[in-house]
Parts: sequence; structure tokens; C-alpha cells
Amino acid sequence: MYEDVLVAGFGGQGIIFTGKLLSYAGLRESKEVVYFPSYGAEMRGGTANCTVILSTSSIASPIVSRPQNIIMMSQPSYLKFFPRIKKGGQALINTSLIRDELVRDDIEIIRIPANQIAEKIGDSRVANMVALGAWVKKSKVVSLESLVESFPEVISPGRLNLLPLNEKALREGARFVS
Repeated sequence: MYEDVLVAGFGGQGIIFTGKLLSYAGLRESKEVVYFPSYGAEMRGGTANCTVILSTSSIASPIVSRPQNIIMMSQPSYLKFFPRIKKGGQALINTSLIRDELVRDDIEIIRIPANQIAEKIGDSRVANMVALGAWVKKSKVVSLESLVESFPEVISPGRLNLLPLNEKALREGARFVS
């Protein structure tokens, strides 16, 4: 098994956190993992993306030029990365913030209003977890339970009170694509 995913959006959307959580869940399931974050000089509002590779065998390179999977959380990330998805890949598009105008018939597209779902459950800041829950449910690369069990290792101690909301967001995203 080998899966790579690029998570892309802007600073403040929890893009780096999303990749880190996915990485820890992969480690929890004894997978080989590469986590490669990248963000602009601005923390909030600037560009942010990260690549996560999960595999049951050794990973030859941390560089992914044409990802199999992409989770896109903002319009600029959609315009930049949508054309790069490998044929036969999968794109998760946050339709709350993205005008889905590019056409490809050689990939699977998952459309989810991540921000609206997050707002309904109490906080738009967990849209990243809604998107991750949906993608993990479709890809089955790790289990939702591994993600939930990894939260305490990834979230800062001062924010442990946010665990129930983040778990709910993951599960709502998974439910959306069920």
C-alpha cells in the first residue's frame, strides 16, 4: 500500500495540523510515513501546504511532484494544484471556498462544503477536520479511530478542550461521504 496526499490552503486553516495528525495516525498503524510541510512567510492568510506519504513499505523519496490525492481548502490552492493530480487520483474540494470551474474526467472528485458543515457543528475553524474525515473515509488510508487516538499527541496541551469538537468534525466529514 502506498498513498500520498497534498493538503493545501492558506495559513490559519489548519493545513499543517491536518498533515501532522494524518502522519501520527499512520505511525499509530505501523505505516512508514513522510510528512513534509511548506508554508509562506505569513502564518495567517499566506499559502500553506503539506505532503504526507503513507506506505506499508519503505518510501524512496519525500518529494511528490504529481500527487495521487489532494485536499484543497482554498481557491488559490485549487487553481495551483488541481492540474497536478496524477491520472486516476482523487481530489477533495472544499466547495465552501472554492469555485469548482476546472474540468477533469480522469480523477475522482469529492465535493464537500467543509466550512458550512464545521459552522453547523459549532466552529468554522474545524473545516480542516471535516475535510480530513471525508478523505480518510473515502481513501481508507488510516482509520478514523487512529486519527482520534492521535489527537492528544498532536494538539497543544492548552487546547485539549477542543478534542471533542475536532472528533465531531472528523466524524461529520466521514458521514457526509458515506
